[in-house]
Amino acid sequence: MSALVMYRNGAIYSPADPFATAMLTDGGEVAWVGQEAAADALVDANMEVIDLEGALIAPAFVDSHVHLTETGVALASLDLSGCASLEELLHAVAERAATQEGPVIGAGWDESLWQEVRLPSVDELEDAAPGRQVYLTRVDVHSGLVNRTLAQAAGLDRMDGWSGGPLAVREAHTRVRAQVLDFTAASRMRYQRLALDHFAANGYAAVAEMGAPQIGTRDDVTALNTLLDADGQDLPAVRIYWAQQVGSADEAREVLAGFGTERMAGLGGDLNIDGSLGSWTARLRAPYTDEPSHRGTLYLEAETIAEHVVACTEAGIQAGFHVIGDAGMDEAVAGFRLAEQRVGAAAIQRARHRLEHAEMIDEQAIAAMLELGVTVSMQPLFDAMWGGPGAEYEQRLGAERSAAMNEVGRLLAAGVPVCLGSDSPVTANSPWATVKACLEHHTESARVSARAAFVAHTRAGYRAFGDPDPLAGQLVPGSEATFAIWAASELAVQTPDARVSSWSTDARAGTPMLPVLDEELPTCLRTVRRGRTIFEKSGTGK
Repeated sequence: MSALVMYRNGAIYSPADPFATAMLTDGGEVAWVGQEAAADALVDANMEVIDLEGALIAPAFVDSHVHLTETGVALASLDLSGCASLEELLHAVAERAATQEGPVIGAGWDESLWQEVRLPSVDELEDAAPGRQVYLTRVDVHSGLVNRTLAQAAGLDRMDGWSGGPLAVREAHTRVRAQVLDFTAASRMRYQRLALDHFAANGYAAVAEMGAPQIGTRDDVTALNTLLDADGQDLPAVRIYWAQQVGSADEAREVLAGFGTERMAGLGGDLNIDGSLGSWTARLRAPYTDEPSHRGTLYLEAETIAEHVVACTEAGIQAGFHVIGDAGMDEAVAGFRLAEQRVGAAAIQRARHRLEHAEMIDEQAIAAMLELGVTVSMQPLFDAMWGGPGAEYEQRLGAERSAAMNEVGRLLAAGVPVCLGSDSPVTANSPWATVKACLEHHTESARVSARAAFVAHTRAGYRAFGDPDPLAGQLVPGSEATFAIWAASELAVQTPDARVSSWSTDARAGTPMLPVLDEELPTCLRTVRRGRTIFEKSGTGK
């Protein structure tokens, strides 16, 4: 195969030429971007020529928050995301127990979508799979349904987060996972490979892995690095965060160095300040609307947050935290402000720290993130799944609080750096659905254009984990040849205001166009990383 490849007769999303229809790559680098007449003059016998047949080439996506082993497990497990009722869930468990041996492991159920919002009893779960261990993770992966057989095997009696069932949270949930997900290095790598292949098939060329002791042990990271050392060229790039709190710069350096790989991006990710709304563990200022006796759980207080930020800042290491509730965010802001007093704003800005999720954020928090250069990693599909009248956010928080959730547009308008991801396996690995969720956010003021969302899901992802290449996430001469090819029915410039979109569909507007995101989303035909094909849809080879 020639190192020179000319892709032509399509559309190229490139700031170098908004009207480009062709692109030449030389090995792992973009050599030229332009239009058909110029491509005719460049093509020679030394090139491989690929006819795009009208398809779109665009920079490949970056998923800024994933859990690879968990994603692989979910892909290989009983899929409960389509269950519309408790009865359907129990039927699915019974059917799996009748056809497969071993524990019944399922993922993705969401009771907020059921007409009767009731969880099964331990007896109902036991009856569905008598004598078998049953573990069914909720869609947010912060809790799981457990039957009596598994509860006894895991020794959950009198453990924090277990009140007799069926829902295990906090310490009990961690114990259950250790009991039922008994991984070997080989099985971990199989799940991770399955997940990475899945990301490549959906147009992603890079992901940020969020490792954490409560999700997977250090063995998870070791297995992932072994896989990437062997096969990494044929998979999306991976940067790894490890959620371990540290108290000094020396400890921070020691922890990261202990993994023995440059893929480690920082100490953060799912270093939890609080939990999740779905499992009633996100920390709130006021009680949950549907659980008035609860305000959620606070795992880290301001002083501990500050200690971690200071240690990582002094070590030159990126820190980060998982935070969702408004009271959790208050604690995060207080922690960052304490850290600012100790090391100064400039030092914190240089370290490019992160917050994951940040679902409930007010002006005080926005000001702190902006002043201290903190990147916010968000998941727009959370709003698509749980926002709007009658949905989970409104069930948990009421109408007023739920209307101010996951406000991507508010943060971007303020100038806060934002990158996008899926929190896979919590939401689907569907980048165009993520872009569409930004266009169609349930709160109008939180909407952004397709282009802004696209940049947040591509270029901004590289910036968020500190990629030193200033051209990462773009297709211009001299940039990496990292892109995806999409079958899309129509291209346009799309904004939340339909009046703007209507005239911008004319190519004379001079703005690169993206796929029209209606009910049928674009299909990924090929994903290329540094000139190397890591996914090709069956039947599309040239």
